[in-house]
Amino acid sequence: MVEKIKACIDKLPPQSQNEIAILNQYRWEPGQTIHVRFLEGDPTVQEKVIKYAKKWEEHANIRFEFGNEQNAEIRISFDENDGSWSYLGTYCKNIPLNEATMNYGWLTPSTPEVEYSRVVLHEFGHALGCIHEHQNPTTNIPWNKEAVYRYYMGPPNYWSKEAVDHNIFARYSKTITSFTTFDPTSIMLYSIQNELTIEDYEVVGGVTLSDKDKEFIQRIYPF
Repeated sequence: MVEKIKACIDKLPPQSQNEIAILNQYRWEPGQTIHVRFLEGDPTVQEKVIKYAKKWEEHANIRFEFGNEQNAEIRISFDENDGSWSYLGTYCKNIPLNEATMNYGWLTPSTPEVEYSRVVLHEFGHALGCIHEHQNPTTNIPWNKEAVYRYYMGPPNYWSKEAVDHNIFARYSKTITSFTTFDPTSIMLYSIQNELTIEDYEVVGGVTLSDKDKEFIQRIYPF
């Protein structure tokens, strides 16, 4: 029996829905300060989001400045009916200033720390331009597509078929992305259960930054 978990559904620019090679195009400048503003939320939850988001700064030459900057590039909401997601990289600059560019749909003051680590690091990874690791150009996961559709289109995610195709099966082009060899411990990787593949294949996925995550983000945003 596959354990149902809530997965992060992520938003990409409209022009990239079919051709999703965009990492380099939406990269921030190394050394840049990115302003972040909460549109709502419990102060305890906000502090935990800040705590884990800041862990990226230890390995990337990027600074997240949380505050009330009205022109903040990243704007965070906590709509429990909208899942957890983030726009990819600098594409958030195209979103109206009164709209969220990142959402956390299930974080509460009582959510375990390991889930804060998993979800916040993952979404801020997307905000820095990181793709899903299972969509890495070097990856060749033997998906059981019908099982994957049943899993993600059912509770608790209720994704559309298009969302599954977009977030699970689509792969990025090698030509204009930056990537490493496939990292089964990456924070950007969903957990892949054996029941979702056609071979004896499964990976746990990351709950914190892996060594490759740290090396990769430092290469993308060097000090």
